[in-house]
Amino acid sequence: MEKNIYAHIRNNPKFDELVTKRRRFALVLSAIVLVLFYGFIMQVAFFPEVIAMPIGSGKLTYGVMAGFSQFSFFLLLTWLYVRRANTEFDRLNEALIDDAVTGGQA
Repeated sequence: MEKNIYAHIRNNPKFDELVTKRRRFALVLSAIVLVLFYGFIMQVAFFPEVIAMPIGSGKLTYGVMAGFSQFSFFLLLTWLYVRRANTEFDRLNEALIDDAVTGGQA
């Protein structure tokens, strides 16, 4: 019976929708993280004078602020992923399970 449930889930169009949406969202978030992270590394490598510029008259530099800002932004992206996973993706997942358990008869 378990194989029937898995086969039913796999053949359900909602499964393809779930996989496509999750993959697309993960790829977009991954691309954002890679561009920001490696962009920062490239700035350090090629424009160290910009990164080393102090903000105001203190010792805090643009590089330090950019680094802290990255971590804050990555935390925001993590929150966005968890929020979407707990709402949209979980709803699709529950619908898949319900369809598999009931055999598509709702």
